[in-house]
Amino acid sequence: MKKKKQVLITGVTGQDGAYLSEFLLKKGYKVFGGYRRISSPNFWRLEYLNIKDKIKLIPFDLLDESSIISALKKSKPDEIYNLAAQSFVAFSFFEPLITAQITGFGAAKFLDAVRLFSPRSKFYQASTSEMLGGIQETPQNEKTPFYPKSPYGVAKLFAHWSVINYRESYNMFACAGILFNHESELRGLEFVSRKITSAVAQIKLGLIRELKLGNLNAKRDWGYAPDYVEVMWKMLQQKKPEEFVIATGESRTVREFVKKAFDYVNLDYRDYIKIDKKFFRPSDVNILRGDSTKAKRKLGWNPRKTSFNDLIQKMVEADLKRYQRKEIGKIF
Repeated sequence: MKKKKQVLITGVTGQDGAYLSEFLLKKGYKVFGGYRRISSPNFWRLEYLNIKDKIKLIPFDLLDESSIISALKKSKPDEIYNLAAQSFVAFSFFEPLITAQITGFGAAKFLDAVRLFSPRSKFYQASTSEMLGGIQETPQNEKTPFYPKSPYGVAKLFAHWSVINYRESYNMFACAGILFNHESELRGLEFVSRKITSAVAQIKLGLIRELKLGNLNAKRDWGYAPDYVEVMWKMLQQKKPEEFVIATGESRTVREFVKKAFDYVNLDYRDYIKIDKKFFRPSDVNILRGDSTKAKRKLGWNPRKTSFNDLIQKMVEADLKRYQRKEIGKIF
């Protein structure tokens, strides 16, 4: 009987980690999930997808070399997906050093541990469109000059270049996916997309009366997270490790996202939105629109399996169900 491939996913409790786990379990992988040990572990996404009991969970900390080595020895991974990070852009302005340590230096520390203890593992790093934030050209592709506009983007760029450096210096199979915004029903409430759909559901149900937001004119390239985790896997199935931009090629304003979400519940967003300056970033990214031509050509990836409208509908419907369940005393 052919041995199952083994995979280590860090940040397994996050949106992408949960969907990637589900995807790889269906592919027949034995999945090990690295999670940050806290007093109340946050496994709700894995439970939502009914996969928590199918994953071997391992305490993991990018700042703790011993925990990295332990995770590698326990999982003996054929493939590694490093999704762990301090991933909230707005928070990075308040805690830039913590963001740098976890998101930037932590990834480099992880790469070095892989080099020493699991050199045959294929390594995927979650890079981000935030590295391209300052507009150099539109759309942005793999050759667009980097210009991060947040401590988060700076930290991710350090991790990104570390991947390339380790690949070229030590002949490791290491690559990075430059993923543009991707959302889902499992997005955290601290992200603007889920903040919007959660508020729309509560307003529709009469639980709150307004939604406070910052810059409604910022443009983002929004895709659906389950469509994006597939391409992470595709990147590690290639003969040669290289970077890919993953995006839909369409950019929409935050205002458009808000309007579509309110339209779905037959409400006029203008009656409920309040602009609050505290939600403006010190340095914002005005427009992100990715060009995933390379991924289409080399990976055979379809960037728009789920439309912008369908994405918002899925998120609003999920939040309506959550708050309806909460109202009758069921688990939120």
